[in-house]
Amino acid sequence: MSNVNARWQHRFVQTNQVRLHYVTQGEGDLVVLLHGCPEFWYSWRYQIPSLARYFKVVVPDLRGYNQSDKPQQGYDFDTLSQDIQGLIASLGYQSAHVVGHDWGGAIAWHLAHHGPQWLQTLTVLNAPHPKTLWQEVTGNLDQLSKSWYFLAMQLPGVPEWVLQNNLSTFVTNLFRGLATRKGAFTAENHQIYQAALAKPGVISAVVQCYRYLFSPQTWWQNRRQWQHPISVPTLVLWGEDDSFWSHQMTAGLGELCAAPFQLKLISQCGHWTQQEVPQTVNRELLQFLRSSESLPAAVS
Repeated sequence: MSNVNARWQHRFVQTNQVRLHYVTQGEGDLVVLLHGCPEFWYSWRYQIPSLARYFKVVVPDLRGYNQSDKPQQGYDFDTLSQDIQGLIASLGYQSAHVVGHDWGGAIAWHLAHHGPQWLQTLTVLNAPHPKTLWQEVTGNLDQLSKSWYFLAMQLPGVPEWVLQNNLSTFVTNLFRGLATRKGAFTAENHQIYQAALAKPGVISAVVQCYRYLFSPQTWWQNRRQWQHPISVPTLVLWGEDDSFWSHQMTAGLGELCAAPFQLKLISQCGHWTQQEVPQTVNRELLQFLRSSESLPAAVS
């Protein structure tokens, strides 16, 4: 890995009965970056040093990924949100700026609804709001066709076997193959992601995340809470050429927010937003987070 990581540190924290690995750099108000599926902290490598000039940046490997614990259970939104709440408290903070991409964005949406007191601001990158996701997947044939890969994860046993026996091809097709800006993923990036996914227990965690996201029980358990408006300032960044989620899923997001809301569509950018256009993401994050520094934390 290049010397760009020379100034950040690798640490561990015990929270919510799991041991999480995280990378940290900087001092000041806390910014927590939540990676997507099937990634790990590395997906935020371009944002860490940029944000660390003004904030304390903490980037955990979520439960089940890379160097964090990989229990068989706990991949539901409530448990994962509690992991992040415990992380924030363990670091001595009462709240944080929470930024999430993909699966990390889904956790961030959930946290904003169920634990707004833990958030100073919410930023989501290419992750549909759960309510919108269910509406689109169940009522939009175009989105359903885009989501076939995730729905296939519901088959018992089969996805784990397929991924474990075709890991290199999976990494190539998922990252470089579906990126709009192919140069964002080099041979070195491929090796790093493949090595992280090859660790015992990770593939199982990946599949469980997808299964939970598309479980009818997930929607049924959370449907009422998702109706409540989000009470913290919110920024949504969205690569318009996302192969997974149509940018039409951003329609109406502002109606879900009672606090200031911003939506920024990024042209010529796919799903892997912060890796495909790191400078654009860094600029937008810094502008939003620094302008929100004087705002009080949300109350529950």
